[in-house]
Amino acid sequence: MLVTVAVVIGRHIEDTRGTLFVDWPPLLASWGPHMGPGTPAAVLVAVAVVAYGPALAARLPWWALLPVTWGASTVWILSLALIDGWDRGIARRLTTRYEYLQVIDRFHDIPAALRDFTGHILLDSPDNWPAHIAGHPPAATLTFVLLDRIGLRGGGWAGMWCITAGATACVAVLVTIRALSDEALARRAAPFLVLAPAAVWMGTSADAYFAAVAAWAVALLALAVTRRSPGWAGASGLLFGLTCYLSYGLTLVALIAAAVLLLGRHGVRERPALLVPLLAGLAVVPAVFTLAGFSWWEAYHLLVTRYTQGAGGIRPYGYWVWANLACTVLITGLATAAGLRRTGAVLARRRTAPRAGVRLAFLVSVALLALLVADLSGMSKAETERIWLPFALWLLPACAFLTRPRSWLTAQAVLALLLNHLLLTGW
Repeated sequence: MLVTVAVVIGRHIEDTRGTLFVDWPPLLASWGPHMGPGTPAAVLVAVAVVAYGPALAARLPWWALLPVTWGASTVWILSLALIDGWDRGIARRLTTRYEYLQVIDRFHDIPAALRDFTGHILLDSPDNWPAHIAGHPPAATLTFVLLDRIGLRGGGWAGMWCITAGATACVAVLVTIRALSDEALARRAAPFLVLAPAAVWMGTSADAYFAAVAAWAVALLALAVTRRSPGWAGASGLLFGLTCYLSYGLTLVALIAAAVLLLGRHGVRERPALLVPLLAGLAVVPAVFTLAGFSWWEAYHLLVTRYTQGAGGIRPYGYWVWANLACTVLITGLATAAGLRRTGAVLARRRTAPRAGVRLAFLVSVALLALLVADLSGMSKAETERIWLPFALWLLPACAFLTRPRSWLTAQAVLALLLNHLLLTGW
């Protein structure tokens, strides 16, 4: 109902006022039924995961389940992307006028580019950055600059980097669930993490890469507090610092990190020294960029101004504040909507519910809270099917509470296939 109302009202607003700046509200997409070379592979992957995914997830040794999950997720994302063909689906996605590869040549002197980065954020500044470069801290762009420097040049390599790195996010989520909750629940969640409709936007989007970095920061923190490991704590802090310099909005991952610390508080109490390497690692990336001449806070305030200078200043908050949630339904699927209801039920009877289930329900609920805060901020009006991937991934484990997993997996796969075959997605 939410998605239907968002489509109908959004269509009316766009036709009469033209203020949404999307062709197929609430998604940044256009109607265009099509098939492509990825179609047979996508259908085959969907059928295989629905038929065998739950059983394999339950029986495989844990050490084998993780790479199998990553491989299946990679193939699912890649096959969906190839429905649009190699060129449009992967190679050209990160080369458009809004994207990171447009400015590779402007980073021939990286220190100078960092010192001058904030001087090109505003629309009226000289040689202003394209939308995605201006909208993110420079670590996002530097990733693709460094890929270019090591010889992995062009949109094809950049796209494959985002797909293969982004697919590891599901592994990070599984590691987190096992550490903080229960291995059985992690195994039940695995097929849903693979067949997520979000895969339509993870191939190919830099936000898939951002989601993976953020997810591994959380996963390593979970390992740190449950295993009392200073090494994992330092690595987690390092990735959290990098996360904040990939996307300003991902500072909200701090809420999920706080949930991890709360769930693992016994480990922190027994070894409070874990906070030292965590904070030390957290300081590394900010220190490097600050010493290089980039001011995160100055850039963020300039970005807020830039956001109001463009479509963000025109798009109506009154529509997007709830239509963004319709986008979330589309990227997480009906199974996740049902899983979230059961998540609430578990929390409501937390005194009698299994402890592992309550811990997972709490983690999912905090991720939902982070997403809602991002929504209310007004800095994510439209395109949240891409922007909110780092938060949406943490809602998918709610599907572990569902019975009849094959039926729900079928619903997830059908939704993803319909979205990718009926719409031309882009940004």
